[in-house]
Amino acid sequence: MPFQPVSQEKLSTVVVQQIEKLILRGILRPGERLPPERDLADRLGVSRPSLREAIADLQDVGLLTAKPGAGVFVADVLGSAFAPALTGLFARHDEAVFDYLSFRRDMEGLAAERAARLASDTDLAVISTIFEKMEAVHPKRNAEDEAQLDAQFHMAIIEASHNVIMLHMMRSMYQLLREGVFYNRQIMFRQRTTRAALLDQHRDINDAVQARDPAVARKAVETHLNYVEQSLRDHRTAEANETVAKQRLEHEKQG
Repeated sequence: MPFQPVSQEKLSTVVVQQIEKLILRGILRPGERLPPERDLADRLGVSRPSLREAIADLQDVGLLTAKPGAGVFVADVLGSAFAPALTGLFARHDEAVFDYLSFRRDMEGLAAERAARLASDTDLAVISTIFEKMEAVHPKRNAEDEAQLDAQFHMAIIEASHNVIMLHMMRSMYQLLREGVFYNRQIMFRQRTTRAALLDQHRDINDAVQARDPAVARKAVETHLNYVEQSLRDHRTAEANETVAKQRLEHEKQG
């Protein structure tokens, strides 16, 4: 007969599974500190020895890491997504920048389409709340705050698509973006017309996702990233032209 005895799982195993799912679903993020042992054991309803055993198991597989005197943290599992040599190669060649934008356009267009279909009301509230913050900081002209909210907005849409593979893959891509590997995002927020256009584009994305219109949501993302790509190309051209102009000026001064 194809029956197997039913075994009761250890509490530590159940704890491991719960924490793994929180990491898999992107709820616990790389670098995030877990609550103190006593608090976490109380929240989970397990003994501290069972919790310690679970944490040790998660450390063994590389999902958690302990820092003496600081606590237990979710491991930086995204840090190994790209080897340092490849990251450096990306940073030195413009081709990688525009391939990166093409990749984002495809992936985030799909994410927006899925979010419009699959997002819960709470997912939509998160996206809307972040966009409201974008509107609130716009008059302050703080490029760093705008860039940070821009990234949060796009990641909220990816999270709302409810595809864990896409979630972790895009988080690793955004990590490189935050580190300035692909381009300095703040250059996108320096000009008044560019800043206004970017805010309007994010408004269009938000409106389409909130309206649960997959086709319009995807198109809005593609329009936005096409604009980003053209702006970066224009910036590269302007930098090259300025270099030539400075050479001419120096030549004239010497003549």
